Amino acid sequence: MRRIAIPLVFVLALLGGAAFPALAPTVGTTDEQVVDEHEMALIAAVTPSGQRKPRGIVLPHNGPIEQMVTVSVPDPSAPTAKLSAWSRANGKWHRDIGPVSAFVGAEGIGEAKEGLSRTPIGVFGLTEAFGIAENNGTRLPYFKVDEQDWWVSDVSSPEYNKRFRCPPGQCPFNERAGERLITAGAVYNHAVVIDYNRNPVTPGAGSAFFLHVSNGRPTAGCVSVAENDLDAVMRWLDPAKKPAINIG
Repeated sequence: MRRIAIPLVFVLALLGGAAFPALAPTVGTTDEQVVDEHEMALIAAVTPSGQRKPRGIVLPHNGPIEQMVTVSVPDPSAPTAKLSAWSRANGKWHRDIGPVSAFVGAEGIGEAKEGLSRTPIGVFGLTEAFGIAENNGTRLPYFKVDEQDWWVSDVSSPEYNKRFRCPPGQCPFNERAGERLITAGAVYNHAVVIDYNRNPVTPGAGSAFFLHVSNGRPTAGCVSVAENDLDAVMRWLDPAKKPAINIG
């Protein structure tokens, strides 16, 4: 788990972006594009200084991240957030999408654990996507869900926090502790897998965290946004730019 990211992000937020002018993202000047100190801290936390990696941060990719989705939560216990999508060019960050309204877990953000409706805090890769509907134009590897697609949440299974295919009633894990993806309905019309607790996998540390379509309510631990906003983000994501999400 990447709990080490927690203090750095919030220290940066307390100090404010003015203390990190070289890391400050560049955006437009309209009111809708004003960057608050918390968003700036989330960007600064993953931005290399010169040739050095950010201190205290475990990044999900080798080399610099060139696309970043930030999920800025006003308070760790809050179930609502502000989501933006940023690209980095010539050493500067530019906001391409957002900010848009988002939901996180009903129990806010922090240390995730199986059975808690809490969204994990930290920096995680965005490497694959799925959906009940056809590919919406994302360039991420995409699988279309059918009746046999599960995400395993059985902590005693070697397939914990992995996608697994098996007919209902014939799976090698406790199906009551798994999520048959197609049964989620419209919220999984499209989704991006958040690479939390995937490599390595720690049983019980939480499973099945996605960026998916919102139903207008806090989630069981995922991040959700309106469908049109998710479509825009998914079409924007480029695997060649090592996209990641920073939740904090």
